[in-house]
Amino acid sequence: MEQNEKMVMIWTSGDKEVALKMVFMYTLNSKKKGWWQDVTLVVWGPSAKLLSEDKELQDYLVKMKEEGVKLQACKACSDMYGVSDELEKMDIEVLFVGQTVTNYLKEGRKVLTV
Repeated sequence: MEQNEKMVMIWTSGDKEVALKMVFMYTLNSKKKGWWQDVTLVVWGPSAKLLSEDKELQDYLVKMKEEGVKLQACKACSDMYGVSDELEKMDIEVLFVGQTVTNYLKEGRKVLTV
């Protein structure tokens, strides 16, 4: 698969409306409608806390996973908020994402940050 077919959405906002009206909508539709072949959502920063507390966002995340979106979260951030275990229970890969995101950028993946 060519790198120009890979998109990474980095979600950092703790604002639910931003999550629903932009991040989740675009991420899900990107995979579902075939806009990108490979789609990854990275939960980073305040978004980790919001996701751990919000059932509607958690349910939406299940839809993304069912469509084949790869789910990752920053371990450093989720540890700071005390939510790493909760995110792992949602079947999110919790890892230190600094090097991972650096690799995505060096590979030439398309990266959106919200």
